[in-house]
Amino acid sequence: MTDDILFLSGDRIRHLLDADAAIASQRAAFTALGAGDADLPGKIMHPSRFDDSVVFAYVSRLSADTGAVAKFGSVNPANARAGLPTVHAVISALDPVTGRLVAVMDGTAVTTLRTAAGSAVAVDALAAPDADRLGVLGSGTQALAHVRAIARVRDLKSVRLWSPNPQRRAHAAEALSAELPFPVEAVDTAKEAVTGASVVAACTLSTTPVVHGAWLAPGCTVVSVGSFEPTRGEVDPEVLRRAAAVVVDDPETAAGHAGPIVDALRDGLLARDDLIPLGAVLTGRRSARTGVDDIVYYNSVGLGIQDAAAAWAVIDAAQKERP
Repeated sequence: MTDDILFLSGDRIRHLLDADAAIASQRAAFTALGAGDADLPGKIMHPSRFDDSVVFAYVSRLSADTGAVAKFGSVNPANARAGLPTVHAVISALDPVTGRLVAVMDGTAVTTLRTAAGSAVAVDALAAPDADRLGVLGSGTQALAHVRAIARVRDLKSVRLWSPNPQRRAHAAEALSAELPFPVEAVDTAKEAVTGASVVAACTLSTTPVVHGAWLAPGCTVVSVGSFEPTRGEVDPEVLRRAAAVVVDDPETAAGHAGPIVDALRDGLLARDDLIPLGAVLTGRRSARTGVDDIVYYNSVGLGIQDAAAAWAVIDAAQKERP
């Protein structure tokens, strides 16, 4: 029976799911979530007592014609110092009718692609149409993936990139400049990366803010993907105070997991109803940006429905290539 199961490596996944297909999968995920058409049980995030790693497990289902998808993995922040991805995972997908195992795939590759693609969907929905200056915090796998993905939804003119390690940020900027049609500059401070940017992407695992609200230009859209548990917060409270809209991937999940959101709810800076689901923006049920000078903040902790949408896009592409 294993002859019928797809075993998909990271290289195979990257071949099957290009940036535009990944973005389309995430638009489908958040649209389904916004319409109330997806199954999204609560996620498990469990910090280890032994080190600073976090184990996680997601289960979800996108639609009636795609089966349940489960992802199991861990976040290992120390990997960044070795130049390794900080997230490793495995994904399983089941047949929508029989529940039979359909595919097992590299969850690290899927996570990288769907996280950056989800941010691109958010930027496309929330950023000003002429946003063309990107500031990036981080120089790892997600930071590079975010530059590539956001470039698919906005006509970027420049990117400024900062991370604490001068060599890594210089290498990241050099690699991106070689493949993209706009300059990518490594800068010496986080403030330099953020100041004047029309879009800011925070792709770190920082437990202290790397984006300060005082630095933000009018009209800026801030995307944070590293504030995925209560102890991590890439933005300071001033970002939320200045934000005309605070958008999240899912309000219930954000309220329990996203560090800046948890803190803002606890301190009375935000009320639960202030959290705008990205899916509600995509389906027209809620609005976010109302003017060109609005600052908009988007916090993503990552959802199982994103994995489900990406995994089935990969499976469909793989099955089409079968003889």
